[in-house]
Amino acid sequence: MTDAPNSAQLERRELPLLEYDPSHSAIIEPANLIEPLPEIQYCVLCYFRDVIAQLKERGLLTEVAKHGSEMGELPLYAIQNGRCQVGLIQAPVGAPFAAAILDELIARGIGKFMVCGGCGVLDRQITVGHLLVPYGAVRDEGTSYHYLPSSREVGADPAVIRTTADVLEAHGYPYQLIKTWTTDAFYRETPAKVALRRSEGCLTVEMEAAAYLAVASFRAVQLGMILYAGDDVSGEQWDHRTWQNRSSVRERVFWLALETCLKL
Repeated sequence: MTDAPNSAQLERRELPLLEYDPSHSAIIEPANLIEPLPEIQYCVLCYFRDVIAQLKERGLLTEVAKHGSEMGELPLYAIQNGRCQVGLIQAPVGAPFAAAILDELIARGIGKFMVCGGCGVLDRQITVGHLLVPYGAVRDEGTSYHYLPSSREVGADPAVIRTTADVLEAHGYPYQLIKTWTTDAFYRETPAKVALRRSEGCLTVEMEAAAYLAVASFRAVQLGMILYAGDDVSGEQWDHRTWQNRSSVRERVFWLALETCLKL
């Protein structure tokens, strides 16, 4: 693809994040650096380090590659499901690193992804552990603007949402379709910001969804998310709700994500 001239035609805008370049020829292009893994077509990005450790202890994981950064390695594992190998990797916190790892996994030749993790809630009526499926995200981070033109929100693939809903309903698990607020700065979730996001329909907050959806759209792959309700930031005081101790919920969400991924 020879579309480099697009970059030369960019105009300076008031905000750098508005200077979107649609070129698919970056200086550092993952597909030019990373070896494909043709045997893996599906991958779960899992935020639950404890679940991954348990799967490894039970002998269910085989390391097939390594990703990571100066912060350390992120092994890419394969888990056997019938005749199919599904990739599994520890999902990074924060939109820039999460998007980079997803882009690298796409360069491996993987085209079907599910993300499983937790999120904060903007409505205290959403109980800890309740399953949530994002249908869109408010782009209050910076990464997504490098993958898609500027807009207030980015939507998920309707077909992926339907498949996710079908899996959850088949197992009889209650869930809620939600719009989420993706932010880079969790120490700047002020009461005024929370109220504003709630007024536009956001029920949750996290740090990666908008970036994941933008990368998936730009690279033309399928990606969905299953989150569970965690801490509560809806009031004047933060309520942790010991959300990270829900080990049974975390493993359940992982297996649901894996099953959904295989049905994409």
